[in-house]
Amino acid sequence: MKNSVAASADISFKNLRRLYLFALLTIAITVILSQLLLQYNLYSQLSDSRIINISGKQRMLSQKLTKEILILNYVIDSTKTNQEISRIKETIALWKFNQNALENGNDSLGFPKEKSKELSELFKNAKPNFESIISDASLFLENRKTGIKEVENKKLVKSILKNEVVFLSKMNQIVSEYDKEALEKVTLQRKTEYAILLFTLLVLLLEFLFIFKPTNKKIEKLISKLLFSQKKALKLAQDTEIMSEIKENSVKELKSLNYAMENTLLYCRVAPDGSLIHIGEKFSKLLQYNPFVSDKTFSQVLTPIEKEQQLIDQIISQRHRSGWQGEMSITNRNGEAIWLELSMVPVTITKEESELLIICFDITERKKAEQEVERLNVENVTHKINQQKVISSKIVENQENEQNRIAREIHDGIGQMLTGLKFSLESINLDDKEKAAQKIEYLKTLSLDIIKGVRTATFNLMPPELSDHGINSALAKLCQELSKLTGKNILFYNKSNFDQRLDSLIEINIYRLTQEAINNAIKYANSSHIIVQLSHSNSILSITIDDNGKGFDVIEAEKKRNSESGMGLLFMKERIQYINGRVFINSIPSEGTRITFNIPI
Repeated sequence: MKNSVAASADISFKNLRRLYLFALLTIAITVILSQLLLQYNLYSQLSDSRIINISGKQRMLSQKLTKEILILNYVIDSTKTNQEISRIKETIALWKFNQNALENGNDSLGFPKEKSKELSELFKNAKPNFESIISDASLFLENRKTGIKEVENKKLVKSILKNEVVFLSKMNQIVSEYDKEALEKVTLQRKTEYAILLFTLLVLLLEFLFIFKPTNKKIEKLISKLLFSQKKALKLAQDTEIMSEIKENSVKELKSLNYAMENTLLYCRVAPDGSLIHIGEKFSKLLQYNPFVSDKTFSQVLTPIEKEQQLIDQIISQRHRSGWQGEMSITNRNGEAIWLELSMVPVTITKEESELLIICFDITERKKAEQEVERLNVENVTHKINQQKVISSKIVENQENEQNRIAREIHDGIGQMLTGLKFSLESINLDDKEKAAQKIEYLKTLSLDIIKGVRTATFNLMPPELSDHGINSALAKLCQELSKLTGKNILFYNKSNFDQRLDSLIEINIYRLTQEAINNAIKYANSSHIIVQLSHSNSILSITIDDNGKGFDVIEAEKKRNSESGMGLLFMKERIQYINGRVFINSIPSEGTRITFNIPI
């Protein structure tokens, strides 16, 4: 039954192919013939627009020629006369060429040699006037060239004007005839297209009635037979196919699971005595072990080191029932250390038989990264300790320098003045009142200098304005005193009228930071103008120090930690961090520096 249906379907399909081939061939031939006919008609009309254009141009050229001859008739200057003659000759040449092409055809312009009877007759009627104009114009040009026969030239001009009017009228008739014939061709083309369309539709209708419709019925019958046979075949094979599908799915799942374990997991199966039952492909590649060549225990496969083998065997013997999980460092056959995260899972096969499923993860890279992080942390801590030592030693050195400076100021300044005061007091002779009065005046001046020196020394240690009135007054006094001592123009502005008191530790650090920045601008930048500005918001106190000094490269200065400028920036950052503030340093070489301190309040 099935074979007979298939054979019948094969014969029917062959017949259908023949019918469809015939139908398509018929349509193709119809389309090709219609296109050939259309292309022929279009080709025959290609030159119509050009011919009409040239015909119209001939009318314009006849008028142009007449106009130029009239102009030439009244020109007296010989130079202009020659120019006009040349122009008229060019017009005559173009006029003659176009007229000849229209009458006799021209291959380059695509003008046909054959014309309708009406056009031939019209061109024949216009020819005498055309030739008369050409003849009269040529004779007129010759007379003008020689400058003679003025009377004859007037007659020639009248003759040209008379013939030009007639020629223009006849050319209008020719253009109208060309336009009429072009319209007839377009009308014929449209009718032809309609006829081809109707013919094509008729062919399609006939093919539908006698080919496609009967064929469709045959196909429906054939498909019904095939569907009926398919249902029978499906019913007969249903049971066996279901069983086969279940079996195939099970095999696929087992293969997928096995492939995933072999290629993605580091796993193996181990007996309770430590012997290797099976090892995954990826695990064997990692351990460089070929299970088909040698027969070893799991510990021997894992590492060639005896101590490591004993540790692994001990874990298996003690934990083959309860399982074990942990990290282990082993040495491979190349002598390289490998870190593995092992999970030993006991699996019961039967009541009397069990084994261990060991799943591993290679954590060597993670361990290396952890060790590297630990090493970097140690290096960072060591670096910070060393840096702190340098800072501490620098602070101690600065303290010693400050103490030495104060000692020198007291010894060289205040001490000497006190000694001078002592000797002056001892040398006063009260009997000589005039000299005694002079020495007393000198002692007054010396006492004032001693008081000033003491105030300067104590001001450098701890300005009284800072403890008495706060950071605003202290910075104003600092700028005023340094301006007097150094001769630099140092100005202070309290932009936001800040008058709050802060913690004494914060105030002394702000004062020292500002003092350090001003001293750096004077000492290193050779600044002549320094502006200190204080402003604040609800949460931030900001101090900006601007100078017009020589500036510096901030990045290069920070790199040179061993230099005085580099250490100065480092101390400044350490001190501002101590009070939870931030420092911003902007400097342009040869233009100046701006240092900004932001302190939370």
